[in-house]
Amino acid sequence: MQATMTPEFITPLECEACSDTVWRLTKPLVYYSALAGVVFVPTGFETDFASVPRLPIVYALYGNRAHHEGVIHDYLFRKGCEPLVSFDVANKVFLEAMEVRGKSALVRYPMYWAVCLFSRPFFKQLGVLDRL
Repeated sequence: MQATMTPEFITPLECEACSDTVWRLTKPLVYYSALAGVVFVPTGFETDFASVPRLPIVYALYGNRAHHEGVIHDYLFRKGCEPLVSFDVANKVFLEAMEVRGKSALVRYPMYWAVCLFSRPFFKQLGVLDRL
């Protein structure tokens, strides 16, 4: 009988600010996903975490809520990421990671549906180590 691993962040998120909106990983971020397997985000990867519009009510409800999860999602959206996943799987891994980190359904589902509806133009536009 094979043991089933549960999704989890294997390493902590360690990063430094490049600007007010861009952060660079100072150590790799490793996440195990039941949907995609091991996701290894390398040192030097640049992210804007979860891209939430700076609209007053929207940002108050969803801003600064999903940094770890946003890094994984940003990475899976890049050309050259491993594992290579589809748009839909990248978004589902984002949802999965938010659940792993204990985000409530009132936070994770609106954020998930927002990426499903609005992020397609950004899918596979940048490479893994491209600067933001």
